[in-house]
Amino acid sequence: MTHIRKAVFPVAGMGTRFLPATKSVPKEMLPLVDRPLIQYAVDEAREAGIEQFIFVSAAGKGALEDYFDTAAALENRLEAAGKKDALAALERARMPEGALTILRQANPLGLGHAVRQARQLIGNEPFAVLLPDDVIKGQPGALKQMVQAHAKVGGHMVATMDVPRAATSAYGVLDIASESGRIAYARGMVEKPRADVAPSTKAVIGRYILDAAIFDRLSALRPGAGGELQLTDAINADVPTVGVTGFSFEGERFDCGSVQGFVQATAAYALDRPELSGAFEMFLSNRLSRQQMAA
Repeated sequence: MTHIRKAVFPVAGMGTRFLPATKSVPKEMLPLVDRPLIQYAVDEAREAGIEQFIFVSAAGKGALEDYFDTAAALENRLEAAGKKDALAALERARMPEGALTILRQANPLGLGHAVRQARQLIGNEPFAVLLPDDVIKGQPGALKQMVQAHAKVGGHMVATMDVPRAATSAYGVLDIASESGRIAYARGMVEKPRADVAPSTKAVIGRYILDAAIFDRLSALRPGAGGELQLTDAINADVPTVGVTGFSFEGERFDCGSVQGFVQATAAYALDRPELSGAFEMFLSNRLSRQQMAA
């Protein structure tokens, strides 16, 4: 059992960096090796003990709901054909009855607005937020590491990783008061600071564990950067009362919201698959050798 039972997955984005593919396929359904992007976040949440999965979605993303639904006709055909491996692969996408809820975010008003949609479903308990664009490769998964740490400190917790100081302007960055092991106690967070004024190099990554008090802050929130309701602003407002920590997870993070990060993640996961790694590594080696010779 875990004290974190529910998780919110904001999946309403348009995925414009992956056009034209995302014209008809939700970004979260793009395959990373042989599983859609959303599956990696769901698997990480399951490992951490999550029982209730809340997708904050948008129009045109019915494929997400279909993917986690039962495909009776397909399963019957596979069973009749004796394709046990294919049936086992489908098990990964199966959700227990009542475990998945789809909410519609009619207007894309920011991450804070997306999280706010889940208030009635979350109730008065702490919950997780996972951004599927951030794929984190680690054992155990990043969220499980955070859940274990959060049980000791409570409050709001954000996942962090060290980045080069020159890259701080691309992230929310933690303002640190003190540190104890992998946990950093924060004075607050600064959204995308310039390198010369960044309070640290601990960047906030797309995993959060939030106290239910965040919903009161989100309800009173005014538009911030980009005219959107920023989750960072709501978390910052709770520093004096609820407390905010950063957790430096153990694992490798890939920014799959970018084409470059998606390609890198595909290579990393393919190289970890015994049935793929040998031939794929040879292909990469030969390809690089030919390019070096051509240069």
